[in-house]
Amino acid sequence: MTMLEYAIYDVFTAERYQGNPLAVVFGADGLSDDAMQTIAIEFNLSETIFLLAPEHASHSASVRIFTPGGELPFAGHPTVGAAIALAERQHGMDTERDMVTVLSEKVGPVRCAVKLVPGAVSFAEFDLPKLSRKVEETITREKLADSLGISPGDIGFENHVPMIWSAGVPFALIPVRNLSVMENIAYDKRLWLSFAPMVDGLPVWAYPYTRGGVRHDAQFHVRMFAAETIEEDPATGSAAAAFSGAIQHFDALGEGSHSLVIEQGVEMGRPSYIRLNLEIGNTGHISAARIGGQALCVARGTLLQA
Repeated sequence: MTMLEYAIYDVFTAERYQGNPLAVVFGADGLSDDAMQTIAIEFNLSETIFLLAPEHASHSASVRIFTPGGELPFAGHPTVGAAIALAERQHGMDTERDMVTVLSEKVGPVRCAVKLVPGAVSFAEFDLPKLSRKVEETITREKLADSLGISPGDIGFENHVPMIWSAGVPFALIPVRNLSVMENIAYDKRLWLSFAPMVDGLPVWAYPYTRGGVRHDAQFHVRMFAAETIEEDPATGSAAAAFSGAIQHFDALGEGSHSLVIEQGVEMGRPSYIRLNLEIGNTGHISAARIGGQALCVARGTLLQA
């Protein structure tokens, strides 16, 4: 009988049982695609990441990321969680260390910086492997409002209007009027599936957002609704990556570095805090972007394979 070690990490939080839980499976080289999918279904978390031997000497690991419904080419909270899990596994949790690790994902190599501090929750951030791009697909305000259980008049604020953006995974970014509207969203998966387009072979998921947050330092408050077993996600790094393009498109941040906090998961009782860092060049476009957050281990165990 084959045994595989795994760990459960809560990601984008410094508190246990908050943030977004992630299953990290170590030494997964012998698993087939079907076995990985079956294990992801068994964990029934928004994502499970499988760590394999690196294909290149300069990389720390190759990874595969699965939701209960299928494989993803890239995802943010598995990237942060896996980078921290690898660092803590290699160097322990009582060592102060700054290190760089590279994870080979389907979207390409992802460079991660990890900070380990004894007695503190570990932090990791990664460079976006792809900058966000606008997708030339449109969805009417009425359809968006119906699927979210809100009024069409609640959609949009300032100059922000709904658009689809992708940094490897596509999202319909839906600005809504205020926090009260966000709190009262009633997502209808059936309606969403009736009109949501496919982009690059992936379904477009719903990402409503508004300015501000419950926590005083949050610039944006967001939610993310999918069309799979896990309908609402408490923290979605790939959506924050897509959101970076919309932020610059609408807010036109000035040249230089900008650090933003994106708050998610509050309505689920799993508050999460995603740090988005943007570098804006002298042309007014994003030249680089990073996503970061904390993560801590909440469980360890062994998978039994016949």
